[in-house]
Parts: sequence; structure tokens; C-alpha cells
Amino acid sequence: MNTPSRLFDFPRYQLANNPLKISLATKKNGKWETVSSKEYVELSEHFSLGLMEKGIQPEDKVVLISTNNRHEWNICDIGILQCGAIDVPVYPTASEDDYEYIFNEAEVKLAFVSDKELYEKVKRVQPKVPTLKGVFMFDEEEGVPHWSEVLDLGSSSDKRDELQARMDAVEPHQLATLIYTSGTTGRPKGVMLSHNNIASNALDCDDRLPEATSESIALSFLPLCHVYERMLVYLYCMNSVSIYYAESMETIGDNIREVQPTIFSAVPRLLEKVFAKIMDKGAALTGVKKALFFWAVGLAEEYDIHGKSGWYKFRLNIARKLIFSKWQEALGGRVQAIASGAAGLNPRLARIFLAAGVNIQEGYGLTETSPVVAVNDPKNDGTRIGTVGRVIKNVRVKIAEDGEILVKGPNVMMGYYKKPEITAEVIDADGWFHTGDIGEFQEGQYLKITDRKKEIFKTSGGKYIAPQIMENVFKESRFIEQVMVIGEGKKHPSALIQPDFAFLESWCERKEIPFTSAAEVVKLDRVKERIMKEVQFYNERFGKWEQIKKIEITPDAWTIEDGLLTPTLKLKRKNIEKKYQGLVDTIYAE
Repeated sequence: MNTPSRLFDFPRYQLANNPLKISLATKKNGKWETVSSKEYVELSEHFSLGLMEKGIQPEDKVVLISTNNRHEWNICDIGILQCGAIDVPVYPTASEDDYEYIFNEAEVKLAFVSDKELYEKVKRVQPKVPTLKGVFMFDEEEGVPHWSEVLDLGSSSDKRDELQARMDAVEPHQLATLIYTSGTTGRPKGVMLSHNNIASNALDCDDRLPEATSESIALSFLPLCHVYERMLVYLYCMNSVSIYYAESMETIGDNIREVQPTIFSAVPRLLEKVFAKIMDKGAALTGVKKALFFWAVGLAEEYDIHGKSGWYKFRLNIARKLIFSKWQEALGGRVQAIASGAAGLNPRLARIFLAAGVNIQEGYGLTETSPVVAVNDPKNDGTRIGTVGRVIKNVRVKIAEDGEILVKGPNVMMGYYKKPEITAEVIDADGWFHTGDIGEFQEGQYLKITDRKKEIFKTSGGKYIAPQIMENVFKESRFIEQVMVIGEGKKHPSALIQPDFAFLESWCERKEIPFTSAAEVVKLDRVKERIMKEVQFYNERFGKWEQIKKIEITPDAWTIEDGLLTPTLKLKRKNIEKKYQGLVDTIYAE
């Protein structure tokens, strides 16, 4: 079969070239439910036919919402696209208000959801969405329409010729999916991505993937409704890499040890938490074991891609055998690559993991670029710590005069759905997409992201502050789970800090400080002074005008559900500032 050019070509390509007994696997009630390449194609076909029996026409919109990744999502995705329809994946954590807005703007006809909670959420919205004719659930529940009803309709359908005609009519440049960006401000925007946008990105990232074998396994847990994980799933599919879906974010560690993946993707916050757990275990050691552990970590902090002496390499080999081999075992023992994206990875963390023999490949992209623009690669001297690596093939990047990163290529979106004016603001007359990110090329070829254009602010003294860079550094502290640098138009920058409450509780226990509740403990002078000491330590890395002068500690965790983080764990700055306006006022009450 020819190289895939439409998204529904990927499973058929796998079936024709290197069929798998386990193409997709989902863990349910303690057992893995598996789908072979053959079943993947057959079930998707049945689903397409079932949708047609339900009256779905080319260009109709169908919503997919799932709390966790599961194989039903893939079958629905391929099935929707094969019959010429367009899928609209939506975050399970989006508000009902956003659901209503998205469903009405996209004029969705059917919705497929994973569980009862989401089913009830969509049913509450349905009366306000005149186009929405049916809601189906993946989990089985008495009295609730099950997605298998659509499969069953399709299995006895006589419309196979019509389906083939619809598939033949789909061109690579046609709209495949509407992905509504969660956005850190305002209403979500529907990013229009064609089959070719995403398919080309999968093909153009192919040479950055470790070489697949019959034993290759990907563990997937980042949301499939996010284009990053979704594109990777097509890429895995093309390379006949078996995809196993983690049960939940809480079970990732157990699933990794059980599945022993060769590759998985992660957001930096997850890697930070993995590292924090490793460091906790190291701190709990005693005697020689503890000394060896911290000697190895100290050695790893000095790691560079090249240029180190033979003596350094000799010691690093010892550290890898004695200490870092255990880290690799904790990640299943077979990991060849961890793809890190969605936000900036702390360079210190990348350095330590790479030194430990864990290949973290940090990349960069946006929903609007389907998503990958650049990614590090251990092959061909393709890794530089602190950068997102070289730009992928067939994609071009240039840096505008003000430092903004501009992107051009087959991966750049068709535009924002029903918003031509906003589209024109970000895609110029020459076809360059304006990312809103600031960056530069190092050594003329490795792209480095320095900040978000919209997030850089000026103090009243006229000094520019780039908050993301600073926040990444402060999060190296075990005390700090989240931090937001503030101070636009003020005399000095300050910070709102959400502590790592689990670590703070263990610290309080060691210091014999009563931990009655999170809300009470953050008011204690001793706690605030200790966290300020951490801030002052990391302040040393910045210029005097950048250094944090004051902090306030929030009494609760910042979560996706509370609207303070995006689903990829980026800060929703306006929401955070609004919620903690009282603390901001306290900081600047002078």
C-alpha cells in the first residue's frame, strides 16, 4: 500500500505492510482488551457504515470525548473520517458552557463519550444544541445507548459500495478534524486540520522515532483529544508499534513497569514529578548508598552532549551501572525514547535524564502546526540541551525581527473555524504562521524557545520579564509544585506559589510542625520563610531586575478542574490572578 496521505489510511497501511496481533490495547477491570490490525480496520469499517445508517453525511461533525485513552476512540476516529465526516475531539474537563459553545459552533450531529459522568454532562447540554441527535457511551450502563449499537448497525449494512465511494472522494487537503484549543484566555477556537496537515506531520517526524521492531510498544496516556498524542498514535500505527493505553494518570508508574514500553510521550510536569519521586527515594537512603546516589546525580548535572573528558565518561559509566540502571528499570527497562512536549522542559532535568541513559527528546509545536515543528534526536548529533532540536523535514522556520517564531509547511492549519479575521491575524499573506512564541537558533540549526510573546511583561521601571523561563527554574525546588511570576506595571516581579503539599507535609513532620490542613500551614511564618529561602536560592540565576522580591502561597492546588491549568498543565494566568487577587493585592500593598 502507498504511504498514508489521509488519516484513515494509517490502519490499512499497517494491515497491508506489517499486521499486528496487538495493534491497540486497553486495560479494563485489570485485564488487557486487545485489538489486532485486522480487527481495527474491520471495526472502523463497521462504525463508518453504522454512522451512515444513522444518517451521517460527508462534512457532518461528530464529537468524541473520553476521560482516558482507549481503543474505542481510535475506531470511532477512523470510522468517522472514512465516511467523509469530521471529528471534533473535546477535552473531558472542558466546562458545560464550553461544550454548548463548541457543539453549536460546529453543529455536531452525534456525540460518543466514555463514561456515565460525561454522558450526563453532554445530556444536560443537548437541549441547547438543536443539531445534536444522539449521545452514545463506551462503558456499558443499563438504559444508556451503547456505541456498539452503531457497530451492529454497520455490520449488517448494505452500503459498503457507498462507503468505498465516500472514501475514494476524500482528498488529503480536505478538513479532517476540528480541535478546539483549550486556550489560556477567552473562548476556545476550532483549529481546522486537514488529513494532510496531520498525516504529513507523522511522515515528517518518522526519522526522529527510534527504529521500530516487532517488539516495539508505545504506552499512551496523554489525551488523544490533544493533537500531540493523536499525531504520535498515527506515527506508531504506520510503524507497527503496538499501542497500550494506561488506565489513568495515577497508574502510569504501574503500567510502565507492566508493559515495558520502548517509547512514550510526556509533558514536562509529569517528568518533574517522576524526578521528584526518584529524589525522595534517594533522600531516604542511608550511608554509602545515599552518598553514591547523590554523587551520581551531581555527576549527571555536569553532563554535556559532547566535550567531556574520558575520566568523566568513566565515572558516568559507573554511575549508570550502580545507580541509573535502577532508574531505567523503573521506566520498564526498555525505553528508547520519551517524547517531551506541550511546554518547556527544564534543561537541568533533561541533562540529568540524558546522563542517566534515558533518551528524552524534547520537541516543540502547536495545535495549529499539527503539531510538531522541531524535535531533538540522538541520531546525527541532533540533540542540544535547552533547545527543541532541529526543525523537521518539509517545515520551514524563520525568526521575525521581534524574535517571534514563524512557521511554514504542510503542517500549518487551514485556519480557525468560522473565524477568518482571527486566521488572518496569525497566517500572513505569504503563508507564514505566527506562533506567538519567541525564539532563536543556536549554532544556526537548533531552535530554542525563550518565551511566549503574550506572556512577556514590563515592570514599571521598563524592564522586560520572561516568566516561563523563571517559573521552570523555580519548579526545580521540591517545595514548589506550581509558580506564577507576576508584576506587570509594578515596581518588581513577585510570585504566587502553590507548594507541593505532599512534600511540605513530610517536611513539617521532620521539623515537628503540626500539619492541620493545607490552608492553615501556608499561613505559618516558618513555612513561608522556608519557601522564600528556596526562591532566593534560585533567584541567583537571574538578573537583579528579574529577581522575585515577594511571594504569597496559595492554600490549595491549581487544577484543570478549577480552570487554573489547561489540559496540558499550562498556567491559565488570568484565571489564577483572578482567583488569588487578594494575595496579589497583599503583595503590592505598599
